[in-house]
Amino acid sequence: MAKAATKTAAILYEWEGKTSAGAKQKGLISSPNADLVKAKLRRQGIIPTKVRKKPREFGGKQKIEAADIAIFARQLTTMMGAGVPMVQSFEIVANGMENKSMREMVNGIKAEVESGSNLTNALRQYPDQFDELFCSLTEAGEQSGTLETLLGEIATYKEKSESLKKKIKKAMFYPVAVLIIALIVTAILLVFVVPQFEALFSGMGGDLPAFTKMIVSASEFMQEWWYILFIGIGLTVWVFAQTKKRSKPFREALDRMALKAPVFGDIAIKAATARFSRTLATMSKAGVPLVEAMESVAGVAGNSVFEKAILAMKEEAATGQRLTVSIQNSGLFSNMVVQMVSIGEESGSIDDMLGKVADYYEEEVDNAVDAMTSLMEPMIMAFLGVVIGGLVVGMYLPIFKMGDAF
Repeated sequence: MAKAATKTAAILYEWEGKTSAGAKQKGLISSPNADLVKAKLRRQGIIPTKVRKKPREFGGKQKIEAADIAIFARQLTTMMGAGVPMVQSFEIVANGMENKSMREMVNGIKAEVESGSNLTNALRQYPDQFDELFCSLTEAGEQSGTLETLLGEIATYKEKSESLKKKIKKAMFYPVAVLIIALIVTAILLVFVVPQFEALFSGMGGDLPAFTKMIVSASEFMQEWWYILFIGIGLTVWVFAQTKKRSKPFREALDRMALKAPVFGDIAIKAATARFSRTLATMSKAGVPLVEAMESVAGVAGNSVFEKAILAMKEEAATGQRLTVSIQNSGLFSNMVVQMVSIGEESGSIDDMLGKVADYYEEEVDNAVDAMTSLMEPMIMAFLGVVIGGLVVGMYLPIFKMGDAF
């Protein structure tokens, strides 16, 4: 019955296409899936070029974060575990939310369920907030009658994923923040402090040390062309972001470099391994077939090199290849992962083994981030000392030189 509901529930799709004469057209169509939208457009003489689910818009200005979705899944699991009916659970959860956009979305899901839609299709009305992985697991729970259990698995998966993301952000934020502060302090010294010393030196006469001349020249450049410098930095960042967004080869090159980078590469590999293991363990526990699960696992890999490898593993799995062999052939996973998966396949407990692998690598990421932070603290202090201290010493060199003359 749940399966039938999945096929008949309508989703709003945005489409773009061309007529036989080459004229571009676009619009909205309500349909159970994208394939039916394309078929309908072809019957109308339109060749579809783009079909995607229309995101739901919210009146509230607050952004819905992934952490909000994790909390929603956990709260809904708790309510259902306590025996509260689903519709009433939505009402209780929505009333307890401070995020207005999140509250509107939960009320929208509640309205869909009240109108007769199942939970999976209600969630699919919000593709920007609930990805295919979330919806697939929910659908598996509804069809097997284990919705409460699988919602708990989804909540745990989302919480673990968010925790891993925070660790990665922590690893990147600290050095970037210090570098930005160093640049700001250097700019302030060059624009406001060095000119005061320059006026003092001009009244003293004599030649300035070469290092001091270099700092004075940098100060004069900053005072006259500071806007060119900031525009250049902003333009470089924008071009980099746009190239990364639009160019797949560029993204793949960056991802390959990230995996080979000192310290950061090790963290990136461990994080990708943890995501792979956690996602596949969750979907395996839900009873999702391996080939279907691999598609979702590739989508959350977080690195295009791992994504391509997982999709290749999916193709091998479709031909009957054992997961252990596919993982080994990829060359991206450690011997420990291969051995644990092999044990899981032989004992029929692949989800438990993958869960243990995910736990291990999530802890490894945490330890690696802490170790990197401890290692970088003295290096960053030394960097700041060289940059800021160098400017100060450069400004005082003429005074030291004048003191030596006496």
